[in-house]
Amino acid sequence: METPEFHQIESDLKPAKKIEVGQSELHDVVMDYYGKRIATASSDSTIKIISVGSSNSPSKHLATLSGHQGPVWQVAWAHPKFGSVLASCGYDGRVVIWREGNANEWSQAYVLGDHKGSVNSIAWGNHELGLCLACGSSDGDISVFTLMDDGNWGTAKIDRAHPVGVTSVSWAPSMALLGSEGVRKLVSGGCDSTVKVWKLSNGVWTREGGALTMHSDWVRDVAWSPSLGKSIIASASQDGTVVIWSLKKDGDKWEGKVLNDFKTTAWRVSWSLVGNTLAVADGSNNVTLWEEAVDGEWKQVKTIEP
Repeated sequence: METPEFHQIESDLKPAKKIEVGQSELHDVVMDYYGKRIATASSDSTIKIISVGSSNSPSKHLATLSGHQGPVWQVAWAHPKFGSVLASCGYDGRVVIWREGNANEWSQAYVLGDHKGSVNSIAWGNHELGLCLACGSSDGDISVFTLMDDGNWGTAKIDRAHPVGVTSVSWAPSMALLGSEGVRKLVSGGCDSTVKVWKLSNGVWTREGGALTMHSDWVRDVAWSPSLGKSIIASASQDGTVVIWSLKKDGDKWEGKVLNDFKTTAWRVSWSLVGNTLAVADGSNNVTLWEEAVDGEWKQVKTIEP
């Protein structure tokens, strides 16, 4: 018997709208907070800002941002409370913070160049933390940049987080919402096939517990569920599996359960806004949606084929 949640997912999946971006190979596409614009990251070293449009109006190219000297891997919109701010990272080892002044007029507000290798992943922290950006690099390090009151960026480093390369980073939900204002957490995935959880305490980032080791090949993506009720992380791997990691309470060990073996690379994992639905993109160009059933098992509720 189909659940009401399944019908809600069906109703939310509207017919596809094609948006022409006019770039070479795309590596990332991210929608802004209001769902009005998308930012794209491309192998041609550019970022494009495009209006989504509607059924009555076509999408429109708004701006092209040029500042990287190689492929751009990811883009990330900051929370709108900070204005119109976008971060990008790329093969050139740089992280660029872009700010929109007048409508569709973007400038490089900051260039953060602390890494010695490709920066593969960026993620803004929860807006309660201020402008705070985590970055994972092929040099094996994770950097966390925080905009200070004086307008400069403070930098914290997790050295040799994954010595052979960091592929992905994701923030835990805001601990301030849980009454633990001094606690910040990150999860990372790496080329060493592991997932690691990091905790900031007294100004220092340290690993919380041992490395999580259910994957047998590169971890391509990690995503911490935004749900505040429990700690859940999804990880996607080159080995074809997606693993759901759960933690009952602080001090316990993370427990992993294989969601599915896709028999091809699992590239990306993404949670719904409230953390009850997980989307998985795999090497067969399929996107599948998964939900946790009342018995604790994860069930596939939808396949979106190319």
